[in-house]
Amino acid sequence: MSHLLKKPVRQQLENGVSLVHDITSNNSDLEYVHFKMIDVEPGALYKEALAKQEVCVVALTGKITVTDGVETFENIGTRASVFEKKPTDSVYISNDQSFEVKAESKARVALCYSRSEKQLPTKLIKADDIGAEHRGQGSNKRMVHNILPDDHPAANSLLVVEVFTESGNWSSYPPHKHDQDNLPEESMLEETYYHEQDPGQGFVFQRVYTDDRSLDETMTVENGDMVIVPKGYHPVGVPEGYTSYYLNVMAGPKRIWKFHNDPDHKWIIK
Repeated sequence: MSHLLKKPVRQQLENGVSLVHDITSNNSDLEYVHFKMIDVEPGALYKEALAKQEVCVVALTGKITVTDGVETFENIGTRASVFEKKPTDSVYISNDQSFEVKAESKARVALCYSRSEKQLPTKLIKADDIGAEHRGQGSNKRMVHNILPDDHPAANSLLVVEVFTESGNWSSYPPHKHDQDNLPEESMLEETYYHEQDPGQGFVFQRVYTDDRSLDETMTVENGDMVIVPKGYHPVGVPEGYTSYYLNVMAGPKRIWKFHNDPDHKWIIK
């Protein structure tokens, strides 16, 4: 199995809280991005103290209450399944703070982290403020929910986005990369992909490769898997009959998303 493909760990953290994924610099090639996925039973509580990291708490499914000890956001979250294809609520919390997540119903919660040293206000990112952006053409269509895009001033480093790709389509395509600190042409951003498919027995294919092919991995990605993108191009192909969802987290030395298309394939853009 590729070292870029991460299967769910399903570890019990405490009563009512299960760890689904925990991606750090200790178990991946990532330096800037850290990611956790937790499942929380109704009434259970997850607590964490942040050091020099900021976090975006995404109510992936279910209802949660999030507090940093000063501000509290109650009963946030909008959907029972990501495949309802509607935006959800998230909370941004800056470095050197503590936070708690309480499940008001059975919930799956994404915790998206990146390096941070500058204090910013805690902010509720409301589902109502997130529009649906449609990208691509032909069999290269997808719908995007920009939770924390680079023009959103709420974060120091984090970029967070959801992408829905329909049956038989390609996504993150044509192949593009953002692994060079070479602005204004390209920014250096690491990335994680958390994947789900509908129906749940489905799979997608994801390739991660560099120009010189020193990194070239093609993975069969199943429901609940993660793919790590420390560098390189990273297209996703969705088989007929299945819908793809993925949650992207990006971070790097500068909070700018400026990508570079693979020269061999950028001709498909019309």
